[in-house]
Amino acid sequence: MTFEVTILGSNSAIPANGRHPTSQVLNFNERLFLIDCGEGTQMQFNKYKIRFGKIDHIFISHLHGDHFFGLIGLITSYNLNHRSAPLHIYGPAGIDEIINLQLRICSRPIDYELVFHIFEPQNGAVIFEDKTMKVTSLSMLHRIPCSGFIFTEKFAEQNIRKDKIQQYKIPFEAIGDIKKGADLQLPDGTIIPNAELTLPSPKARSYAFCTDTLYNEALVPYLQGVNLLYHEATFDKTRIERAIETFHSTSAQAAEIAQKAQVQKLIIGHFSSRYHEYDLDNLLKEAQAVFSHTQLALEGYTFPVERE
Repeated sequence: MTFEVTILGSNSAIPANGRHPTSQVLNFNERLFLIDCGEGTQMQFNKYKIRFGKIDHIFISHLHGDHFFGLIGLITSYNLNHRSAPLHIYGPAGIDEIINLQLRICSRPIDYELVFHIFEPQNGAVIFEDKTMKVTSLSMLHRIPCSGFIFTEKFAEQNIRKDKIQQYKIPFEAIGDIKKGADLQLPDGTIIPNAELTLPSPKARSYAFCTDTLYNEALVPYLQGVNLLYHEATFDKTRIERAIETFHSTSAQAAEIAQKAQVQKLIIGHFSSRYHEYDLDNLLKEAQAVFSHTQLALEGYTFPVERE
C-alpha cells in the first residue's frame, strides 16, 4: 500500500533561491492529502505532475502567509475546473473567515461545497479519522497558534488464519466478526480467543509533520517511533539566538527531537532564504552529526513512509 510524501515547497517566509513556501502532498493508497498550501503550490502541482483534483482534504498548520497564501487560488481553480466533490479544509480559527471574505469580495461563488473543520492546536487530538487513516494534531511553539500533524495508517480488519478455518470448521457467517476482533464459540461452548484465530496486523506506519516551532521536547512522547518525521530547520546552529527570537528551530535541534523520539527517518526543511543551495549541505551535516538518518526536504523529492 502506497504511503509517501512529496515535497512541493521547502523554503520559509518568502520564495527564494528557486525554493517555494511550505507545501507537501501525502499519498496514502492513491488518496492525496495536502499539507499546507504556500504561494506557488499550484505551479508545483503542474511541475511534479501531481493530480491535485484527487485532493479532498487540506490541512493548514497556521495563518502565516507562507503556509496558506496559495489556498484561495487553489479553491478558485477547482471551481474553474468544475469540481463537484466537497473540499474539506482543516485549520485554525479564522481560516474560514479569510477564505469566505476573499470569495465574497472577489464575487467568486463556489459551485462545490467547502467544509471547514476548525480546531485548536492540541497534542494528540484526533482531527480526522476514517477506516484507513487517522490524523492527530500537535501543538507547536510559535508566535501564533500553530499545529503539526501525525498521519497514521489504520487496519480495518485482521486476517483470519486459513488453517484455523479448517481446524474449527468456522462457518462463513462468523468470519466477518472474527476479522473485527470477535472470539469464536464452538458448539460445545468452548471459547477460542481471537488471537489464536487471526494473524497480527503489521505495525501501523506514521508520518509526522512539525512545522514552525521552537525546540519543544513536549512533542517527543507523541512522535515516539514514527517512521518518517518532517521537522522545520530554519537556521543553522550558529543562529540559535535568531531561531529563538523568531520561534523557529535549528537543524541540530530538529535532529535532537528525532533522536529523543527514536524516529526511523528525519527530513528537515523550511529553510531560511539566507541559505543558498550550497549552504543546505551544512544544515544537513549539522543534523546528521546528531541523527544520522536525516535528509533534506528538497522540492520534488518523494519520501516513502517505510516499515521498520
